[in-house]
Amino acid sequence: MLKLYYKFNFATEPSQLIDNIYDEILKMIEHSIERMKTSAEDVPVVLVGGGSSLIKGDLEGTSEVVVPDNGGVANAIGSAISDISGEVEKIYSIDPRKREETLDEIKKIAIREAVEAGADENKTEIISFEDVPLAYLPGNATRIKVKAAGPLKK
Repeated sequence: MLKLYYKFNFATEPSQLIDNIYDEILKMIEHSIERMKTSAEDVPVVLVGGGSSLIKGDLEGTSEVVVPDNGGVANAIGSAISDISGEVEKIYSIDPRKREETLDEIKKIAIREAVEAGADENKTEIISFEDVPLAYLPGNATRIKVKAAGPLKK
C-alpha cells in the first residue's frame, strides 16, 4: 500500500484521488488473477474478504465475478480455491441384502448437502468414500463417511 502512497498526488481533488486509487487497486487485483490462472481463458472469480463488496463490475481476465452473501467475512485462501462440499458421517446398521441401495442413498445425501451449501448440482460428485465395518457392534454396524464436492453454482 505504501507503493500507492508514492504513486499519487494527494493535492488532487479528493474524489478524483479516490477514483485513481480505486482504479489502481483494480489493476492490482486483475494482475493477481492473471498470475493465478492456469490458462489464457477468462475464469470465474469469487471475491471474499473485507474489501470484496467494494469491487463493482467486471474484472479483466474473468468470465464472471461473484461476491457471495457474507463474503466480507470469508478470509481463508482455501475458500478461494476449493469446491463446495457436503459430508455424511454416521454409523449405520446395513441389511446385507440392501447394502448397495443403502450406500447409494447415503451418497445422494452427501451430494444434497453440497448442493444446499452452494455447489452446482450437475457437477457435484463423490470425492471420498469410507466404509468401515464395526465388528464390536451388533447388527452389521458400519461407519460410513461420504464426501461430495462440486464447483460453486452460477
